[in-house]
Parts: sequence; structure tokens; C-alpha cells
Amino acid sequence: MQLRDALDDYKRHEGHDTRFPGERRSTTGLFSGFGGRLVHVERDGSLRDFGYPLTGRNGIDRSRLGLRVDDEVHWFAADATVSQTYHDGTALVVTERETPAGTLTQYDLTIDDAHVTHLELDGEGESVELVAYVGLAPNAQDTRIGQLRHENAVELYHTTEHDFVGSATGFSDLHGQVPARFAEVLDEVAVDLPRPVSEDRYEEDRLSGDLVAFLPFESGSTTLVTLLTDEHATDREAALGRLDELTAAYVDADSLRRTADAEALPVPDDAPNPEAVAGDVRVLRLLSAETGLRIAGPDFDPYYAHSGGYGYTWFRDDAEISLFVDEASEYVGLDLDSWTDRSVRAYLLTQQRDGTWPHRVWPRDGTLAPGWANGRLEAGDGLDYQADQTGSVVTFLASVVDDVDADLREKLVAALDDAVGGLDDTLAADGRPIACQNAWENMNGRFSHTAATFLEAYAAVADADLSAETTAHAEEQADRIYEALDDLWVENRDIYALRECEEADEVEGLGAGDLDPRYDSATLALAAAHRQYARVGEVDEKRLDRLASHVENTVEGLWSDPDESEVRGLVRYEGDGWRQREQDHEKIWSVSTAWGAHAAACTAALLGAYDDNRTEAFEAMTEELLSLVLPDGPLCMETGYLPEQVFDDGTPDSATPLGWPHALRLATVALADQLGIDVGAPAATLAD
Repeated sequence: MQLRDALDDYKRHEGHDTRFPGERRSTTGLFSGFGGRLVHVERDGSLRDFGYPLTGRNGIDRSRLGLRVDDEVHWFAADATVSQTYHDGTALVVTERETPAGTLTQYDLTIDDAHVTHLELDGEGESVELVAYVGLAPNAQDTRIGQLRHENAVELYHTTEHDFVGSATGFSDLHGQVPARFAEVLDEVAVDLPRPVSEDRYEEDRLSGDLVAFLPFESGSTTLVTLLTDEHATDREAALGRLDELTAAYVDADSLRRTADAEALPVPDDAPNPEAVAGDVRVLRLLSAETGLRIAGPDFDPYYAHSGGYGYTWFRDDAEISLFVDEASEYVGLDLDSWTDRSVRAYLLTQQRDGTWPHRVWPRDGTLAPGWANGRLEAGDGLDYQADQTGSVVTFLASVVDDVDADLREKLVAALDDAVGGLDDTLAADGRPIACQNAWENMNGRFSHTAATFLEAYAAVADADLSAETTAHAEEQADRIYEALDDLWVENRDIYALRECEEADEVEGLGAGDLDPRYDSATLALAAAHRQYARVGEVDEKRLDRLASHVENTVEGLWSDPDESEVRGLVRYEGDGWRQREQDHEKIWSVSTAWGAHAAACTAALLGAYDDNRTEAFEAMTEELLSLVLPDGPLCMETGYLPEQVFDDGTPDSATPLGWPHALRLATVALADQLGIDVGAPAATLAD
């Protein structure tokens, strides 16, 4: 997304009730791409690349598709789309629409660094051409771009990134076009692109990343291919050769289906809720780089207009995804051992000298990404450091220490030693983590969630096949945190506090050292942490009572069931004012709702181990909350994606799909099925 695109969107959506101006949304449409390149296919057929964080290549920033019928251009529109689905469990996107020339089916598949768009027209296709307006931004630039015209292809370049456009049926016509001009950018009215061909600027045809191409239909079909390359890895001759291979190979839908089927990961028919499992695995693959690191979600806000961006790897999200995948894959019957190996190597690569992990990195190579919580990398008091991220990585690494080969295990053990040192360095004398930044990245203090991640991390190390000295130390630290959690108990609410305030919070009316008694879905992590701790220590009766009370009361306190739509679930935390737009209260979050389901399942498992008669109630809570994020649940979109947030009227918002809730759903489906809980029940109302 270039600045021109952001400003254009700003003009179109300023003042909108649920849309934030200046963003590139992915709340409609589907993604394709298991090889790093990530292409969004909108319902109107337009294409846009989101894979820059995954590959370093930018690709398509804007596009538009249509038909020229008898010399008149008809652009595709979303309201003419009859359906858009994935082909089975693959990443092949199939879009069907009605056009003036008849029913048209569009097939989109991203194959490594290439994207193939194949169209089949239900008719003869005579005097009909595909019109493709494609705006490419090599090296993420929208100026100082050149074009080279080859026999059957166009090459667009800035410096190292060279992008190619080809056609299986050739081009009947093509021309370049500059994007919005300065006067158009400054005008209050958004400009529709592409424009009619200009005759007054001879250089416009070659000094632009925008291309308008006309592709003939042959026997009722045509194919458009785009290819992104780095000239240091792929020279021009090789790129043109690959483009020729692609345009020759994908001239029908069957060839795309075969390729898509071959790259799909099979989900056993007897897996619990195979539709949900297949959807979760697909999303996690879409968001992954070759390193194994993942973006949190497609970056809808690269200019940080209303957020801090999403196209980066957070170690909190990523390590928990890795842990959930590892926990669920064997039970569900997925062959994902290679994912574990890649994740371990990626975390070893990105670990800092002090044993901790930074705020966020670029997933393509693990280099430090822009962030605001790198307190341990810069001068200062270290308050702006998210200690829970290191805790999450330690839990995963300790859990898989015996699942990797001997050479990698040796490196992993050394990394764990350093990481435990990093945890020790940020654990205060009272047995709780020092003041730092929270998981939601908008507060400082001493958080229950951070304490939960430390408890789980130390307990995982204590339970791992490591040296007696390491495990004994970790168990001792876990015991200290277990005891210290009592300091965070809020008596009048029977929950663990959101935090202990490091300094006065005038908005909440809290002083330094006060407990912040608000409900917070992040504190639900205490359930999984205690389940892990129970493997090395004793969860006493008083703690079981408090934990059960905390989960029950937090879920009830965060529950939202607006009248405006069918959506319902948990809000992020009490008093959350972020991205409300015209809504005057908290929004429902899919990750919070999925977290609630996972916490309920962990609590049920823990209570069940002690033959506690409250087990059944938490099993019912698990089923109810999980049903909200399952396919056909009110928080799961028709696309199968879980958006980060939804408005009360049902409008999805923010990063879509978000990897974290999909991994939480995968883990909860597996755990719930093990506990004998129905994982395919229709959504129910919690209040019932």
C-alpha cells in the first residue's frame, strides 16, 4: 500500500461508522499463498499483495479486473459475485460472478512467488477480452519505476525487485499509466483508476508501475500471471522462462486444482471438527514465512494510521501458536513436525544476548522490526519491555526439547539456559515479574498475565528433560510465582487483578501500588499456567477455588451479547476504548473468546484430575464459548476466517484473519475432544 492508496481510502471512508480511513482491509475476500507470497483476492476479483513482511517483495498494490465486451469495459463488482470459496482444503480461491457476457468463474492460486488468475466464461467469448489494471510497486516504491516490454510479458522494476506480468493468450493491447497525480491527491474527491489512455505524456507509458492490459479469451478462457523476483536470486532470462512455464501450464481449472491439491496438508476425516482444523492450518500456513515465523495477521494499516501495524512477528503470538500446533497436531493426526523444527531454529536465531526476545521482528529473516517495546535494547529503565513474550517462547522451547534432533537439541538447551537467566533477571524479589508492558501493549505495570506466562514457562522447564540443576531451579522459581499470585487477588470480585499499578493512573482512579480490579481476558492465561504447574507442583484446594472463580467471573464480566446482530462473545478487557469508531463501548474480540474457551477447557481438565464436581460446568462453558468461534459460529466469517474484532452490528474489523485465535481454536478443539466435550455443537447463548 502506497501513500496515494492510503489517502484515496481516507477520502472514501472518512466519517464511516465502522471503517477506519486510510487502511487496506481484508475483512472480505480470501487469501492465497503457501510459499511466502500472500495475495488477497477481493470479492470483485481484484488482487493485492500482502506478503512484503514474508518475502521482502512488495508486488501488487492495487488492481481492477473487468471485461471489454464489444469495445465497452465492464469492471467487476462485488455485488455481481455469486460466490467465493476455497477449493476443498486448499488455497485455491474460486469466485463466480455474473457478467454482461455470461457467468464467469475466476480461479486464483499463488504458487511460490507467482500468482495465477485463470478465468472461464460460460459462453463463446468472442469479441470479449479480460481487462486487467495492475499497479505494482517493486521495492515498495510507487515512483521511479520502469517498464520493459518483452515478447509475451511486461517487466516492472525499481532496483532489485523485478515483477513480471504475463498472459497465456497474449496481450491484444497494453499501456502504462501514472497513479493519482498531485492535484488528484489533494482534491477532496477520490479518483477512479485506471483513466482513459493519455496522449500528452509520452513517458507515462514506461515510467510507471501501473499497467492496463487486454487479454483475449480463447475457447472461453484466459490466464493472467504475475511473478515477483529479486534480481540477485533470479535473472531476467530465468524469470521469463518461469513465466512461460506458468502461462503454458495453467490454461484450465483442472491444472490449478491438481497443483492446489498437491500442496494441501491432509486432515484426517476422523479428526475432531475437520472443517475447523483445516481452516486453522490453512490460515497459519498463509501467515508463515519460509523461516517458520508468522505475521500476526495481514497488515491492513502499514502507515500506522490507527494501529501499530500487524505485518510482523510477535513472539507472544508466534510462540503460543507454535505450542498450540505442537500440542494439537499429534492428537488431531497432522504431520507438522517440520513446523516445530523451523520454529525452534527461528527462536534461536532471534534470541538476544541477554536471553530474552525483542518486541517484534520481520518474519522473513528475523531482523528487528519497528516497535515500541524494546526496553532491553536501549537505555532507560526497561519498563517498555513485554516480558510475557520471553515467557511464551521459553514454554514452547521447553515443551519440545525432546522433539528435535541431537544437534538442534544441544543448541536449544543452551538457549533455554540463557532464556531462564533472562526470566530470572526480570523476576522481582517478591516472586512476581517486574513492571513492564502488557500483552495488549497499552499499559505498564505488574500484570497477572505476565505472571501466568512466567509460571507456565518455569513449570515447563522444570518438567523438561534437562539437567537436574536447571529443573530444580525452575521448579523453585515456579513455586515462588505460585505463592506470589495471592498478592494479585481481588477479594470483592473474586478474580486476579489485571495488574498492580507501577504508578498512579488518574483515568482509573488508581494510585501506585494499587490493584487494577478490571476484568481482563489476558488473565485467563492463568488456567493453562496452573495446568502446566500441576505437573511439577501441587495446586491446593484454595488455589483451585480461586482459579475456578477467576475464570468463571472473568468470562461473565467480559461477556457481551449485543442486540444489533447475532455476534456475541468476550470483550478484550473492561473499559477497552480502542477502535470503537461510533460504538461507545468495548468490542468483542475473537482471541478473547477463544482464550475463554481454552481457559475453560484447561480448568475442566485441572478440576477433573482432582475429581472436582465443578468439572462439568467448565466443560459446558468450554462448549459454549468454543461454538462461537467454530465454523458457522457468529464470530467466524463466511470465509472461515476469525477477524481480530467485531462491532456490535456484526461488522468485522482489524487484522483478518488473525493467527492467534485460529491456533487457540485448534488447541481447544483438540483438548475439548480429549475431554469428551462436543466440538461441533451449534453456537449457544452463554446466558442460557
